[in-house]
Amino acid sequence: MNGTFTLAAVMIEKSVRNFPRFARKTHINNLLSFLTLLIRDFRFLPTQGGGLEIIMVENLLKCCTLCPRNCKANRTAGETGFCGSSDKIKIAGYSLHMWEEPCISASSGSGTVFFSHCTMKCVFCQNYRVSTENQGYYISENELCNIFLELQERGANNINLVTPTHYVPQIISALDKAKNQGLTLPIIYNSSGYETVRTIKMLEGYIDVYLPDMKYFDDKYAVKYSGASNYFKYASSALKIMYEQTGPCKFDSRGIIKSGVIVRHLMLPGLLFDTKKILDYLFSEYGNNIYISIMSQYTPLKTLPPEFPELNRKLKPEHVRRYA
Repeated sequence: MNGTFTLAAVMIEKSVRNFPRFARKTHINNLLSFLTLLIRDFRFLPTQGGGLEIIMVENLLKCCTLCPRNCKANRTAGETGFCGSSDKIKIAGYSLHMWEEPCISASSGSGTVFFSHCTMKCVFCQNYRVSTENQGYYISENELCNIFLELQERGANNINLVTPTHYVPQIISALDKAKNQGLTLPIIYNSSGYETVRTIKMLEGYIDVYLPDMKYFDDKYAVKYSGASNYFKYASSALKIMYEQTGPCKFDSRGIIKSGVIVRHLMLPGLLFDTKKILDYLFSEYGNNIYISIMSQYTPLKTLPPEFPELNRKLKPEHVRRYA
C-alpha cells in the first residue's frame, strides 16, 4: 500500500501544476475521489523485474488463482474450485478465542473469525465439519466489517482470520471499511501455509502477524494426506514474503504479539523425520527472528479414511518431548 500512496502523491503534485490556483481545490478533490476508487478496486504488486503488476480485485474471483490449486474457477458465475467456495463469504462463526498461543489469546482472547471451506482438506483435519463439509452461514463484506468492529468492542487483542486464503479479496475490502470506522487491532493471518507469493503480496499493509502452518517437508506426505503437490515449495516461498513484510516478532508490554511471524507445525505419527527437517529448515533460515509453535495435540478421528491406518494412533510422549 505504501507504493500506492507514493504513486498517488506524485500524480496529485504533477497534475496540480497545470491548473490555475482558483481551480486547484476542486481538481484535487476530484482526483482524490478517483484515487480512492483506484486504491479500493485495484492492487499494485511489485514484480521481480522492478515493475508493477496492476490487479483488478473484481477479476480475482472471475478466474480464481488465489491458492496454488490454480483452479481458475469463475466464482462470480457460480463456479467452484477445489475449496468449494463461491464469491460469497461463508463463516462458521466468530468469537473471543481463549486457546490460541498465549502471546495471541492472553487473558482477553483473540478475536477469531472462522471461515468455511479450505484449500487443503487434510484427511486428518480436526475441523472437517467446516473445512470439508463446509458448514457455516453467508455474510456480506459489510457484515464482516461489523464483526471486526464488534470483536474490538468486546476487548479482543487482535483480529484472527482463520483459513482465509480463498476470501482474501473480500477480507481486504472489509478491512478497508473497518479501518475507516476505527479498527486499530493487529490483524492475524492464520493459514495452512499453502499460499502463493502473489496472494501474500496483496496483503502487505493489511496483515500484522502471519500465523502459517508448515505441515510437510517431504512432498510425498503433502500429496498423500492433503493432495497438495509442491506444498513445501509454496509454503517456504510464501513464508519468505511474510517475513519480509513483518520483520522479527515484536510484543507489547503485556507480552502480546503486535507484529511478526509464528510458524505452526502439527506433529503427526510416523513423520518424526519430517518434523525434524522442518524445524532444521526454519531455524537455519530465520534463527530466533520468528517463533515456532510445535503442536502435539494430534488426535485420530473416526472420520479418518481407512486407507491411512498409520495415522490412526496418537503420538508417543517420548517423541513429543524430543522435539517440543
